[in-house]
Amino acid sequence: MDLTAGRAGTAGRWRESVRHLDVVLLLTVLALSVFGLLMVYSSTHQTLTILGDSPYDAVRKQGFGMVLASGLLAAAAAADYRQGKVYAPIAYVGVLVLLLLVKTPLGQSTAGAQRGFKVAGFQFTPSEFSKIALILMLAAFLSELRTSEITLRTVFRATALAALPMVLVFLQPDLGTSLVLAVVLVTVLVVAGARARHLGALALVAVVLMFGAFRMGIVKDYQIQRLTALFDAKDDPLRSGYNRLQSEIAIGSGGLTGVGYLQGTQTNLDFVPEQHTDFIFTVVGEELGFMGAVFLLSLFAVLLWRTFRIAALSKDRFGTYVAGAIGGVFAFQMFVNIGMTLGIMPITGIPLPFVSFGGSSLLANYLMVGILLSVHMRRFTA
Repeated sequence: MDLTAGRAGTAGRWRESVRHLDVVLLLTVLALSVFGLLMVYSSTHQTLTILGDSPYDAVRKQGFGMVLASGLLAAAAAADYRQGKVYAPIAYVGVLVLLLLVKTPLGQSTAGAQRGFKVAGFQFTPSEFSKIALILMLAAFLSELRTSEITLRTVFRATALAALPMVLVFLQPDLGTSLVLAVVLVTVLVVAGARARHLGALALVAVVLMFGAFRMGIVKDYQIQRLTALFDAKDDPLRSGYNRLQSEIAIGSGGLTGVGYLQGTQTNLDFVPEQHTDFIFTVVGEELGFMGAVFLLSLFAVLLWRTFRIAALSKDRFGTYVAGAIGGVFAFQMFVNIGMTLGIMPITGIPLPFVSFGGSSLLANYLMVGILLSVHMRRFTA
């Protein structure tokens, strides 16, 4: 066997793949991440200074997360995404085990929810990676079938695969991420060509289960209050409606060009709770105004364009389903996060991709981008 020729062939294929790197996608993700660092600093520096800590603590943590996430992105891009089809069951089972362990004494409780583990001073949240594991598992399952073979039975088998992590995440409780997992399921089914009547049957089952959850008290009171606050925040302005009212005030005060970076009154005085995570968009609206919001939304538009373009260009069903589902996740999280700050969506605790503070979210998002790059780079290789 000529090992030299084999190594030369591998190197040649790698150089060919790198030639097709989606630089636009990579630069867009970098721009969103740097923009996020600026917003995280603005929303945390004043509070950290008052508490006697360094005003750069949150930014340092987010920056460290970006370094780790960049390594994950590079590794995922270098690997052949088609190997994900082989290892999808392992990733899926591994995530289920972690989601079960979270509910044991090993899990860390934060703000009344037990969602992650404390690792070297950082919070590791398995539910963020359940999105990727479910995407790979559903794509691997459905890519083995032709469109004509996707029957109602197939749809419910795919739903059963999604239901396991959805239930475990919902019980943490984490309504937002469980909704994202539902979006993964629907997106993969739609891209795979599931019939409208089958999706309608699935929606009917979902409505019945939701009604049962409300009747049995599985949905918590505060979650119900968040839903009702969507329709009338002034009905409970000191509790469930407080976040919505304050976020609307912050965004509205920004006007066309904003009050200036680091000059936001609502931001500096902590009127909006969780402003560096779930409500990071209020910092953009107040300090950078309508123009800053348009700039951020333009970056997200480019991100979604490149993502769905990769899905369309993929030469195999597995790559198309994976890229399409990742695009669905990014689009849903962006729409819901920004929508809840504007008062048009209920508060569900979904972070803004690449912008909100959070290491696990950043790692998961960068890993998904790495997979997208891998799909794009290998669209001409067998």
